[in-house]
Amino acid sequence: MTTTASRADRLPVLPGERLPRVESLTGLRWWAAFFVFAHHMTNLAPLPIHDFLQYGTSGVTFFFVLSGFVLTWSAQAGLPTRTFYWRRFARIWPAHAVALLLAVFVFYRVSPDPAEWWIKPLDLGILLLCLVLMHAWSNDPAILYGGNPASWTLSVEAFFYAYHPFAHRALSRLRTRGGLAFCALVLALGAGYRVAAYRWPEAVPVLSQPVLHSVAFLVGIGLAVALRAGWRPQIPVWAAFAVFGAGLFTIWYAGNHPSVVPLGTTLGLTHKEVLTALYGFVIVAVASRDLRGGRSWLRSRPLVALGHWSYAFYLVHATLLYAIREVSGSVRPVGWTNVAWYAVICALAVLASWLHYRFIEHPLERRLRHRGPRGLLPL
Repeated sequence: MTTTASRADRLPVLPGERLPRVESLTGLRWWAAFFVFAHHMTNLAPLPIHDFLQYGTSGVTFFFVLSGFVLTWSAQAGLPTRTFYWRRFARIWPAHAVALLLAVFVFYRVSPDPAEWWIKPLDLGILLLCLVLMHAWSNDPAILYGGNPASWTLSVEAFFYAYHPFAHRALSRLRTRGGLAFCALVLALGAGYRVAAYRWPEAVPVLSQPVLHSVAFLVGIGLAVALRAGWRPQIPVWAAFAVFGAGLFTIWYAGNHPSVVPLGTTLGLTHKEVLTALYGFVIVAVASRDLRGGRSWLRSRPLVALGHWSYAFYLVHATLLYAIREVSGSVRPVGWTNVAWYAVICALAVLASWLHYRFIEHPLERRLRHRGPRGLLPL
């Protein structure tokens, strides 16, 4: 008898077929969240490599690619669109709303001290936009990073969720080459826009964050379409990480020495698209290994648990960090001794994320999913 796992390893997905979970991607989520955390820590306890850690912000690019990939990989024929929307709402909104409430006490005051630049004047209009996840449509930093500063990515994700059912239906008939060609086209369009906006800023319109970051989400969809069509590249995961590390180092080096690296300026302009491709490469390598039944340290119990808590970790870590900064009063001098600060605050953030996941995120999601419209199969 052919099992679902063996079929997923080598054959296209049949209509209505349920696919195995790619659990290593859950473990991988933790490292992306930690990369974001490492960047934000430079605002409290910078390490000597703080200029490199600025690329920790690209962890959100990973999440956007992964979101498109996972939603498409797990999509099931016959699931009503309204059920998809309800489940996405249950997945992100309750945890977001509670994290926003906590963040207000850290990031807002009626009369903030100008020296504490991260604290903003209380603005109920901005907080309402944040609550309903519409704030990423503004490029005004006070609005875009309003409320819980991490939540702008959720506003972007809400846009992705809105069009995913339609994008998936339009692309689901593509085979492997079609899915990969779609990825290449999206990356080329994204890179072309970046270069054009730099060269002709007065003629090229400024796009909002949900539109700009759609490149990453659509690439994730295209990669999942290719794997659902039977594509199983045998890429050693260590090699995928090595390629990613080399690419990230090249982007960092080009940013500091644009005249030394060939096409250094262009690479700097299009680094988000390059990182999208690199993250996609890692995701495909990890997913393909899982589907072939290979062993993976990313599926270890501690990493899978951290991966499950990574959404909560992402939501609460900046709130905790800036609360500590307000109490401590100043940024620590640059040095390797700040690794101790990383360790302590990371441990506190992990504890807070576990509490958030255990008592807020997971139980509220389950309750809302149970009360919402029913579909044929869960996402």
